[in-house]
Amino acid sequence: MRTYTVVLGLFAGFGEYLRFYSYDTGIITTSIAHESFINYMHNPNPAMTGAIVATFIAGEIIGAVLQMAIGDRLGRRRFMQVLCIIVTIGTVVQTAAVNYAMFLVGRILTGVALGGLNGTVPVYNSEIAPPEHRGVIGGLAGYMIGAGTCLANWVGYACGFAPSGNFQWRFPLALQIPPGPILFAGVQFFLPESPRWLLRQGRDEEAKAAFTKIRGELTVEKINSEFETMKEQIVLEMSTQVTTFAEAWQRYRKRILIAITAQIITALSGINVIQYYQSTLYKQLGFTGQKVLLLAAIYGTIGITVNVLSVSLRLLDTVGRVKPLGFASLALSAILIYNAIMTKIFATSDNAVGKDFTVVGIYLYTAIYYLGINSTTWLYGVEILPVFLRNKVTGLAACAHFIVNISITEAGPSAFANIKQNYYYVFVAAMFVCGVIVFVFFPETKGRTLEMIAADFGDIVVVENTNQDSEKISVHDERIENV
Repeated sequence: MRTYTVVLGLFAGFGEYLRFYSYDTGIITTSIAHESFINYMHNPNPAMTGAIVATFIAGEIIGAVLQMAIGDRLGRRRFMQVLCIIVTIGTVVQTAAVNYAMFLVGRILTGVALGGLNGTVPVYNSEIAPPEHRGVIGGLAGYMIGAGTCLANWVGYACGFAPSGNFQWRFPLALQIPPGPILFAGVQFFLPESPRWLLRQGRDEEAKAAFTKIRGELTVEKINSEFETMKEQIVLEMSTQVTTFAEAWQRYRKRILIAITAQIITALSGINVIQYYQSTLYKQLGFTGQKVLLLAAIYGTIGITVNVLSVSLRLLDTVGRVKPLGFASLALSAILIYNAIMTKIFATSDNAVGKDFTVVGIYLYTAIYYLGINSTTWLYGVEILPVFLRNKVTGLAACAHFIVNISITEAGPSAFANIKQNYYYVFVAAMFVCGVIVFVFFPETKGRTLEMIAADFGDIVVVENTNQDSEKISVHDERIENV
């Protein structure tokens, strides 16, 4: 696997995931819980506190809609740069907020940028990755989520030792500012544009140069062969391209539904609910003070450690996508039953060992999630889509993810207060159903080019012979010649 391509994938995922998306998810809970924040914002009531989370997710929905509307027009790089500007403004406004309304404006702007980046980066990574390593490269977006969560939890723990004052919540939020300009500059001077997007714009020479730069480990003959195959396939897709969503739904219904389902699985796992409200879960078990923040920091560390292990073992490129996603969904269903039972038994008891084993259940939950689901869903939903629908449907899938996420996340505080550990059973049922759906309806994509995946769904394709004899299998050549 070429180091340059890995670095491209890591850098593309750096800003929005390491610092913006998962970092924000992790840090906002501890930041707004500080007495200094509550006093500065004049004691916001529960509804106002909930709005801090809700407005961010609402901004994400707007960002996903922007991706569908203008993402393809601007291209992967330019759209990312626009979002870098928006997120930098949003994080500055958030950090410098002098009142509650200003803080919400910053939350909305930050959410808009993240909503667009959530879908754009996986699209970019999947389009630059060689098929035999796309599981690693495409999954790097999910890997950065784990890194951001881990960083946020440890920053929140450390700031708990700071003297009381605005530093406790402003400093963690300020750490989100630098990645915006860094990513903007990196996109400008380091990241090449997606060759597939360039081909769709008729910029063949630029596409060839970008492809050669990305796949520099190949021989000249192999580069020319793969590029021509990709070019012919895109020409063929453009010749049969639908112009309305109704037509797209008629022809690509299965793929659209699978892409949306893959994103919804992430939300239905309950990962954001547990991440946002894990401090509440630990307090229900009797833990207090810095111990709560320490437990959260360990939670984040377990997630990124398991994710690094799965990337290092190239799990998605060796085992595939379907088995990790399906088995992890079913395993989470079982683990959540364990968590619900243990919490019910030991939440009100004095059994310290039982409480510790309950926390172990939460840690096992995050380990399984980051092993089989975290990186997989961000990759799978992108790679099954035709190039002309990839950006739009990924944005639509992100919208679905955010809508489901805001529903179950907003219900979290009331649910844990009223039905307590029984809220787990919502996710138990959801993940069991999702696991079955994955095994029944999701085809395997391991090791296949994006064009070959299209053939698996019945598309007319032009693919290179897998026997490596330089022969090409062309379908409907006359149609391509006409185009």
